[in-house]
Amino acid sequence: MVSSAFFIPKFKTMEEDTIKTRINTLSESTKGDFGIMTAQHMIEHLTITVKLSYGRIKLPDFEPSEKQLAQKNALLNTAMNFPKGVLAPGIGNNLLDLRYADLDTAKVELLKSIDEYNNHFTSFPEEKTIHPRFGKLNHEEWERFHQKHFDHHLIQFGL
Repeated sequence: MVSSAFFIPKFKTMEEDTIKTRINTLSESTKGDFGIMTAQHMIEHLTITVKLSYGRIKLPDFEPSEKQLAQKNALLNTAMNFPKGVLAPGIGNNLLDLRYADLDTAKVELLKSIDEYNNHFTSFPEEKTIHPRFGKLNHEEWERFHQKHFDHHLIQFGL
């Protein structure tokens, strides 16, 4: 049963050193325990999500449905883990083309995006940016989302 208690991360999620340590052993040959992503697809997927969260990639504003708000509340405000099998909004079962030449370059870009995310919310701590399923999220909500989202994908690859 999922607790309805408010979820508070044990550590600040988007610390470059924490993420760098976790992705350090990820290689091109690392296979996911579920899903269709390769290691590089997963890293690039996380990079896109981070860029969305600080507004580097812009999405149109929208009002989430009641169902989306319930999903947001369940994921961000309870101890619920990120569920397996959730498809990225707008992508479905398709993998995006890789943007970077190799996994090491993708890792560097992920760490850069985390640095930009942290700088952005240091400069604009009250800003809300658009999540593709949940609508506007503030920094604290993004932190909770990223912790669960990163854990989901890093655990997917045994990290």
